[in-house]
Amino acid sequence: MNTPHPAPAPAPTPTAPGGLPIVGHAHHLARTPLSFITSLREHGSVVRIRIGTTPAYVVTDPVLTRQVLVTDAAHFTKGGKIIDALRVFFGDGLATVADGDTHLRNRRLLQPMFNKAHIATRTDAMIDQVASMVAAWEDGEPRDVFADMNDVTLAAFLVALFGTDLPGHLQGEFTSLMPAIMRGTIRQTILPSWVTRLPLPAHRAHAARVDRLRTLIDQAIDHHAGRPLPPPPTSADAAGCPHAAGRTGLFETLLNAPDPLTRQQLQDEAITLLTGAIETTGTTLAWTLYEISRHPEIERRLRAELASVCAGRPLRGDDLDRLPFARQVLQEAVRKYGPAWMVTRTATRDIDLGGHRIPQGADVVWSPYLHQHDPDHFPDPETFDPGRWTAERAPRTRGSFLAFGDGRRKCVGENFAWTELQIILATVLRSWSRLDLASRPPRAQAVVTVKPDRLTMAFSGRTSQCRETTAQAGTTTGTSEPEPAGSN
Repeated sequence: MNTPHPAPAPAPTPTAPGGLPIVGHAHHLARTPLSFITSLREHGSVVRIRIGTTPAYVVTDPVLTRQVLVTDAAHFTKGGKIIDALRVFFGDGLATVADGDTHLRNRRLLQPMFNKAHIATRTDAMIDQVASMVAAWEDGEPRDVFADMNDVTLAAFLVALFGTDLPGHLQGEFTSLMPAIMRGTIRQTILPSWVTRLPLPAHRAHAARVDRLRTLIDQAIDHHAGRPLPPPPTSADAAGCPHAAGRTGLFETLLNAPDPLTRQQLQDEAITLLTGAIETTGTTLAWTLYEISRHPEIERRLRAELASVCAGRPLRGDDLDRLPFARQVLQEAVRKYGPAWMVTRTATRDIDLGGHRIPQGADVVWSPYLHQHDPDHFPDPETFDPGRWTAERAPRTRGSFLAFGDGRRKCVGENFAWTELQIILATVLRSWSRLDLASRPPRAQAVVTVKPDRLTMAFSGRTSQCRETTAQAGTTTGTSEPEPAGSN
């Protein structure tokens, strides 16, 4: 008689070395987060750490990460310290809302905003906005590239989100508020939860800024609601000329949805989109420009590709699909620097993960940065090598490139992110003939994204395209009437 063999017992989960009483491994995460998180690969496919006295399970194998995000996603819900901190201030936007019917409903509502055909109706307006900002830089002046890329990214996204006729005072206040809000949000994610509940001046100021941001979003929504609908597209619109569709914006989709969101839900989604667009896209562009300044052969090839595609005329939205090397360069920047370095989920029940027992309620951590620096998938991971993304080499890397997540919580705005990245990179290169580092090489600083601690560059050699944009902006400024302060 055959006796059934008992199921193998779960393997003991190794604990990362270097933990301290009370704080656990938090000192490593605070002082050397990137080297610490990548070192965990040496200890196993799932490694236990402590954040304070709370255990968390770090997944170092991309196959198991896909199990968390896709195969067993129902048992690993959106949660953990980072998400909980973001939810306090940003409500239940798509990135922070709990799994379930609300998430599925909102994702279905937002999905049409970010399909390629819909984004294509906004690209020319975004190009115009970016070109006017980049052309306004002073020739040869050292600039804070991280701040510049965040400003340009935000302005382009506002044009895409709310349309080209968003009142100037609203756009200006969005631009001034968002950097401070992002700093406050980052602070909330790294402080102990009991500290964030204290009525400290910094916390009150952050809450007041978020309240003001919600008011601005309300005013932008009311501006949408109070204007006449644009005329239908003409044949000139279809040919790629300036068109009425550019005056609307992606947000029009949510406002006109058959099953509309409440005002609070609209605010939550707009805040989520704005914060996601700025921090990740601006960071990627800053690192991309830095890497280009270090690799003249990459810069020459990028400029040659742009010259071949545009042939002396202004960049158009339909050019973007014909810039494969620019896409490879951007993808390598995303690979090397993030954008996010640590993401959390919460186990909804006791579950086996790669032979390790994860207890119900435990935080499960996965790291795009860790996976994208795995030498088994990305040989010599610290080298900036756009050639990784050629058709011949890309298949071996596909399973470990998780910058946009995977499964049902995969970033809904990925298509938009690639479009905006390509527009801004192409516009900077077509506006200026030289990019020079004007500070020491930046050090990677892991907060929510992996950003440069300091990055100053000088842009010089204003091109003919840049001069034309500057002249057009001057003509427009000279003939338009000033907008009254406080108008809607």
